Amino acid sequence: MLTLLGGIALLVLGYFTYGRYIEKNFSIDPERTTPAEALKDGYDFVPMSKSKNAIIELLNIAGTGPIFGPIMGALYGPVAYIWIIVGCIFGGAVHDYMVGMISLRNDGAHLPELTSKYLGKPVKHIVNIFAMLLLMLVATVFVTSPANLIASITPDWMTIGIITLLIFAYYLISTILPIDKAMGKVYPWFGAVLIISTIAIGISLLTGGHNLPELTMGAMQNFHPKGTPIFPAIFFTISCGAISGFHATQAPMVSRTSTNEREGRFLFYGMMIAEGVIAMIWAGASMALFDGQTLSQMIDAGTPSAVVNQVSTMLLGNVFGTVAIIGVIVLPISSGLSAFRSLRTILADYMSIKQDSMKKILMMTIPLFVISFFLTKVDFNLIWRYFNWANQVTAVIALLMSTRYLYLKNKNYLVTLLPATFMLYACVVYILSEPIGFRMGLQTATYLVGLVATVAIMALYWTTGVKQKVALSPESELLNDHLPIGTFSSIDAVPAAVAAE
Repeated sequence: MLTLLGGIALLVLGYFTYGRYIEKNFSIDPERTTPAEALKDGYDFVPMSKSKNAIIELLNIAGTGPIFGPIMGALYGPVAYIWIIVGCIFGGAVHDYMVGMISLRNDGAHLPELTSKYLGKPVKHIVNIFAMLLLMLVATVFVTSPANLIASITPDWMTIGIITLLIFAYYLISTILPIDKAMGKVYPWFGAVLIISTIAIGISLLTGGHNLPELTMGAMQNFHPKGTPIFPAIFFTISCGAISGFHATQAPMVSRTSTNEREGRFLFYGMMIAEGVIAMIWAGASMALFDGQTLSQMIDAGTPSAVVNQVSTMLLGNVFGTVAIIGVIVLPISSGLSAFRSLRTILADYMSIKQDSMKKILMMTIPLFVISFFLTKVDFNLIWRYFNWANQVTAVIALLMSTRYLYLKNKNYLVTLLPATFMLYACVVYILSEPIGFRMGLQTATYLVGLVATVAIMALYWTTGVKQKVALSPESELLNDHLPIGTFSSIDAVPAAVAAE
């Protein structure tokens, strides 16, 4: 119990201390006009309140990641707590804040446009591929996982196939609506269900006499029943609860609806901390209610949704447990919707297809849904592995972009460079060792090759950065917090006030 409560306290403390430092290092300007006001179009750029933006950001980034990931991460034992806490405060929350705020400074640009500006145009094509692959995998995962959860609490005639089609129908309707109608009206209700159910799970876990594992010196070991090494696997298993590249595709959506830079720490850093709290509760519940072998068998039998069902009903009973399951369901449904919405806008920007008519919106949206529908037929665990790989590579790219931004502006860039370097090494080792990569397995040679490759990549990155900074002039576009006019295909014209700047 002390570990769980202490971990949550550290996450909250991190928001008020390290989060404040990250905000100060970025140097916010509360008087600056935001994209929501300067580029208001009634569809994607719509001024909304801080509370609505916070709920949208939380539901967009959460999905089943901070629940499914920690459930699978619980197989490693209490060491999973360490990665959630440290990863969230120093990695994930910094990652989300920087991408969100840099996007806000650059007219609500998505990650590909930001990397094009700060890392060079050739990188934009690579990032577009990774971002679109990631979003397609996320969207598919966030159709499959809620379908399984809904099927577990509905009559037998509501098959997974029917539920999947209904979810796609909801996504289609919501994707083509203005953001304040698609999310602003519904998400506060979704958020209320999520928050209440999460609090209920946490209180029941703490007051129900359950044996919560503590993080002691004796528990500082790998308890995975299959012997899966902690490094690098745990950093890909627990992603959305600690650091996730998917968030880099979602933060720009809220940067287009925010009305003051002062709200950034709460919206981006704070909502990642909230996700970390959710992850702590579900990791603790999984470890407290099941031994590693049982937990592993439940996950292997299908998806972690079976664990969600058991945890909810065991802690809250059938009635309130069902409400808790609904609270979990709203996470992937909301994130799936935002994934499709982001995927459509990124693809439209890349192909220079203005999203100024329903015909063009549907032309971009429907093919994406068709591809995702066929992907739902693929084994969930296989998709999850590819999702985790693409997810963390995207996180590394986002952190490197953020580092370059801070470096060029003479800010403390170590706050993003250090987590970027660590995650890059984890990604390289993962790709070298896993079946989806070079199949080297985890041996000494793998770690050494991974180290050499990481050093080489970072040396190239640093060299290009130094050359870029030396060549800067005071009026350089890189020091101007606006993208060139006409960057977005979905915007017909940039207001005169912005053009003048």
